[in-house]
Amino acid sequence: MARKAFLVGINDYAPVGPGGPDLRGCVNDVRDIAHTLNALGIVPPGPGSMKILTDARATKANILAGLKWLITGAKKGDVLVFHYSGHGSQVPDLSGDEPEAPPKKDETICPHDYATAGMIKDDDLRDAFKGIAAGVNLDAILDSCHSGTGTRDMAALAAAPQEQQVTYRYIAPPIDDCYFLDANPTIPMRGIFKPAPGEREAIVVAGLNNVLWAACRDYQTSAEALIGGAWRGVFTYCYCRALRRAGVGIIRSRLDNLVSADIRKMGYAQVPQLEGTRASIGERVFT
Repeated sequence: MARKAFLVGINDYAPVGPGGPDLRGCVNDVRDIAHTLNALGIVPPGPGSMKILTDARATKANILAGLKWLITGAKKGDVLVFHYSGHGSQVPDLSGDEPEAPPKKDETICPHDYATAGMIKDDDLRDAFKGIAAGVNLDAILDSCHSGTGTRDMAALAAAPQEQQVTYRYIAPPIDDCYFLDANPTIPMRGIFKPAPGEREAIVVAGLNNVLWAACRDYQTSAEALIGGAWRGVFTYCYCRALRRAGVGIIRSRLDNLVSADIRKMGYAQVPQLEGTRASIGERVFT
């Protein structure tokens, strides 16, 4: 049984160095998740089993290539982990998946070069994973924002002492996209790996054992803050801590409850969301 992980963390957004919508905790998130996967025997360290992209190396082309690396050769029973820590956004899906479907907002993740290469939409991720063999176990862990509501607070937070500062992992879409969102705020949301309103389950390909761990609900933002003397994503920090405490014998739904409780205890309003089939949510993690 193969075990592989592809981990992406982006603090430095283009241009390289100061400037751009930079973050501070995403590279630490990658370290935390890599250490946790290794310590619990979920994925061994090494270039054949674990691929890491950070900052300027985490371009759109490199992320899509990394996703291809993750699934290439995967067989029934293999364990795959994709972790992304960085900015999220949303763009309108004006064409829709079906000709008669109304426009929807697609959630996106933002590569280092998103301003020139574009964002990675749910359609891109679905295409990347559509060739996965039946029975492959894929967990996608996304620590990024899924709406822009928190950006209104950023100016006030910037003036707070460092230990009280919180950064939201959200990038506004470019004007050619955000105009349509502003003009029609009723456009429904369709999330990354998550169902459109009214759908019952979120799976990458019907019948597969694929699960999404989202840092927050569709209408919330994902925060990073100074935790334990270093900047970290609140969700990734709590996820790794709860998983290490519980061990790999815990079922996914129980782990989700523990992570949510830890975030509440820390005083943050974001509520993680676990998505998958009924069977996979009730299974032990990473099995």
